[in-house]
Amino acid sequence: MIPIFRPWFGEEEVEAVREVLLSGWVGPGTKVEEFEQKFSEYVGAEHAVSLNSCSAALFLGLKALNVEGGEVITTSLTFVASNHAILQNDATPVFCDIDLETLNIDPKSIEANITPQTKAILVVHFAGHPCDMDAIGAIAQKHGLPVVEDAAHAVGARYKGKMIGGISHISCFSFDARKNLSTCDGGMLTTNDDDIAKRVKRLRWMGISKGTYDRFRKKGLEKRWEYEIDEVGYKCYMNDLNAAIGLAQLSKIEAANAQRRETFLQYGHAFADLEWLQAPVVRENVRSGMHAYVARVPDRDGLIAHLADHEIDAGVHYKPCHLFNVYEPYRRELPVTDSVWPQLVTLPLFPSMTEDNVQQVIGAVTGFQPNGSAAF
Repeated sequence: MIPIFRPWFGEEEVEAVREVLLSGWVGPGTKVEEFEQKFSEYVGAEHAVSLNSCSAALFLGLKALNVEGGEVITTSLTFVASNHAILQNDATPVFCDIDLETLNIDPKSIEANITPQTKAILVVHFAGHPCDMDAIGAIAQKHGLPVVEDAAHAVGARYKGKMIGGISHISCFSFDARKNLSTCDGGMLTTNDDDIAKRVKRLRWMGISKGTYDRFRKKGLEKRWEYEIDEVGYKCYMNDLNAAIGLAQLSKIEAANAQRRETFLQYGHAFADLEWLQAPVVRENVRSGMHAYVARVPDRDGLIAHLADHEIDAGVHYKPCHLFNVYEPYRRELPVTDSVWPQLVTLPLFPSMTEDNVQQVIGAVTGFQPNGSAAF
């Protein structure tokens, strides 16, 4: 069975983990510091704060913006972690509709839904395609609002030459097993704001003013147990094992994304004449992270079953959040989201796909005959 995703680990990651295990220090230490420094340089941000998940980055990022009691503009077409972070901060998610082509949040819908209670704008780079950051930035500036980018799918993506991660107030990345850059599990928050970075660093380790490694690498008679706590924090830091894997992955992220891009383009060329399949769009002046190949088809369930018969896994990104019971109080009319999501199918896309894998997927898709309407 060809999977939708597969982690891309090699001897570099194995050796990196071995080095940490034999070092005697596996908690947050020098590898975490190095990973944060190199990742901030990669995306062009002043600060990178490592965490144990993108979910933690989103939660702490919104907490650092003090959104409690207010509204946060967001999209429904995303993994629930994006919007759980809003609820976890005792704020209200205000769902906006999406652009039909990119599946990203529609700036016109953002503008229409801003109220005096709006505290922040949260955008998601769906499947790795950057949102319209110029339009979003202009709206945010007009209303004096911070922007949080959920960049879980967008490691290595660019918007008009700028790396995703260095544009807005806060960007949040995911490094779980399925992502373009994987630390097995983990996340990163990037920002150009010194105060946000300092606060998130405290919050990730119980609110403690000085991390364990910082205290224990001091020499002499300093009382290592002396530190301050000004607010309740959490335990969601990254450790050196995950960071070591991240460093190895970061060194080859451009090559990995290039492999994704090649397969993405092969699919697009092969499916160009299929009237019943709408291939994902990549707009000018952006470089997509190409995390997922999400196409629109009129008979999604039929195609998924057909692919399974041909030993190919396929899936769905995502059931919109507003359709889950927990978000029932926040439901609203989202005509594009509601009409599009039943048509979305995710095809296999990962760096280690062989040419035989790619041709097997292409052959199975082009050999499918959908039920119902045959064209968009």
